[in-house]
Amino acid sequence: MQFVLIPGAGGAAWYWHRVVPLLEAAGHTAIAVDLPGDDDTAGLDEYTAIAIAAINGRADTVIVGQSLGGFTAAMTCARAPVAMLVFVNAMIPEPGETPGQWWRATGHEAARIEAAHRGGYSSTFDLQTYFLHDVPADIVAAGAPHQRDEADAVFGSPCRFERWPDIEIHAIASADDRFFPVELERRLVRERLQREVDIVPGGHLSALSRPRALADRLLGYLPSPRARS
Repeated sequence: MQFVLIPGAGGAAWYWHRVVPLLEAAGHTAIAVDLPGDDDTAGLDEYTAIAIAAINGRADTVIVGQSLGGFTAAMTCARAPVAMLVFVNAMIPEPGETPGQWWRATGHEAARIEAAHRGGYSSTFDLQTYFLHDVPADIVAAGAPHQRDEADAVFGSPCRFERWPDIEIHAIASADDRFFPVELERRLVRERLQREVDIVPGGHLSALSRPRALADRLLGYLPSPRARS
């Protein structure tokens, strides 16, 4: 199988650098897509074209979208034949929705603040509290050169698909995600995908903080070698 891994805001392929070798060690191809997140002329159409190029015509592809990457993942599956779609701590879109509309439509802010009060951490957003709280310090330091701000263009881009494709679709949420709390993801997966979410350890950036747990969950969706033969 081939995994095509789509990052969230900023678009840095580096986000997946701890997961890629684990998938490859299991005998699969793993491609981390780098998106022009800081390019204000690039929106979801451009992001999707890059993801489709990474697929390179392989129908045995598993598309994995993290956070904002969920929008690109959804559009990619509408435009290219793939085997499976997996959302990870993702913004799961409705057809035609823009990432900018998603926040209000899903009640994200209220869910984030409610989770902060319940969890005993600050409801005022900052990177350390919401993204980096469980990422090892050496990984945070190594990631600094790869960080870039997400330009505004993508947030006005409509997610151009009509319905979910007839393929396996899974959704993963991290138990300690403070940005997209589990309760929010569980509700969205039920409402928008009519499925149940799978829970793994870690925070919002679980590919950096708990790569083995995330990789194992992704591999667990694949049919066994006996079933494939």
